[in-house]
Amino acid sequence: MSEDDRRRRAARRSDGDPRDAQPPSFAPSAPPPRPDTRGARPVGPSPDPATRVMPVRGGGRPRPAAAERVAPPRAASERVSPPRATPERATPSRGVAAERVAARPATTPPVYAPRDGAGPRRSAPPAGPPAAPPAAPPAAPPAGRRPRRGRRVARVVVVLLVLLLAWPIGLLVWANGKIQHVEALTGGADTPGTTYLLAGSDSRADGTIPDGTEGERADTIMLLHVAPTGQTSLISLPRDTYAEIPGHGGDKLNAAYSLGGPELLVRTVEDLTGLGVDHYVEIGMGGVEQVVDAVGGVELCLDYDVDDPRSQLVWSAGCHEADGATALAFARMRYADPEGDIGRAARQRQVVSAVVAKVAQPGTLLNPLRQVRLIDAGTAALVVDPDTGIVDLGRMALAFRAATGEGGLLGAPPIAMFDYRPGGVGSTVLLDPDRAPGFFERLREGTLTPEDLAA
Repeated sequence: MSEDDRRRRAARRSDGDPRDAQPPSFAPSAPPPRPDTRGARPVGPSPDPATRVMPVRGGGRPRPAAAERVAPPRAASERVSPPRATPERATPSRGVAAERVAARPATTPPVYAPRDGAGPRRSAPPAGPPAAPPAAPPAAPPAGRRPRRGRRVARVVVVLLVLLLAWPIGLLVWANGKIQHVEALTGGADTPGTTYLLAGSDSRADGTIPDGTEGERADTIMLLHVAPTGQTSLISLPRDTYAEIPGHGGDKLNAAYSLGGPELLVRTVEDLTGLGVDHYVEIGMGGVEQVVDAVGGVELCLDYDVDDPRSQLVWSAGCHEADGATALAFARMRYADPEGDIGRAARQRQVVSAVVAKVAQPGTLLNPLRQVRLIDAGTAALVVDPDTGIVDLGRMALAFRAATGEGGLLGAPPIAMFDYRPGGVGSTVLLDPDRAPGFFERLREGTLTPEDLAA
């Protein structure tokens, strides 16, 4: 370009000539040829690939670089209007093109904000998920209401208490319904304290002892008395004790049972001792075996060897664990005992004491299965008067335990002769006519002493 052309262009710019906006080679009649840029080299620092605009051959709108194409969409306020494509200015020669390229500033294209009303506005996409509102503090439980956990604990406690109460109550009701009753009490004189008459029946009806004996007798007769003073005594009355049987004259005491059943036996004992019987309890021979097995066996002691074919007891001197069958033979054995009927009465008390002690152990009291077995065996073997229930039997067991424990009194009334033969009834046991009345009087009053039982 000559110096004159430059001056004329500067004058047109100052005058605001619109032709100045067109390239100097612009010809209205025909489009100018496109310059060959294949040999052009970039001058200055490389533009930012994120904002660089790539020219497109053959005309058309310029396309953004690869980095710009994958960039996330911008907000409406941040969007860049693409620069308008303008016709490339033709240069008369390579030197002029290189001069123009060198004159260009090495800066990125300007970014213009969109004009008002230039196009539809788009709402900016959210930058991310909306922030969660702050968590509200936990609400306090309403006044007067317990927390849910407290209510659950209270319910569990109530259920446990119900079970603890329901089991023994249900057990008592069930046991009370299984007890067998028989008329036995006479309604005689009511003496102070509580008196239980315990009778062991030697009936062979259940087949426990197949020795061919017929009939039914009271093989064991004991008085358990709780005096008003609290003294508890267990007195064994020898089965062969000579006594007056109402309506039958003198005979052995156990004959009253075979002659008139429990009622006649109760009346005969009341006449002999002067004590009014409040409860009658009878246990069969087979019952002893069942009860001992129900508690798991008992420990019994005897200080001499025994081999008795009648009772089928075979024993070595000392203490041994006995099952039901051995305990029954231990209680029945009489002919191999040097003390006869007196020795047998002592062994019978030992068996009953061992059973009561075993029942009182925690292993039995806290074992529901053993409780059921014990009650089932006991109620099947026991026969009581109509006024005696399961609670009375429980009290009897406690009294028996007190009598056989420390401070209790065990023994027999004073005896004058072991082989008394009045005639017609065989050998009997004669109570001391001088001391026996005082003995039973002190028994009723609760003033017995160990010396009274040692004679």
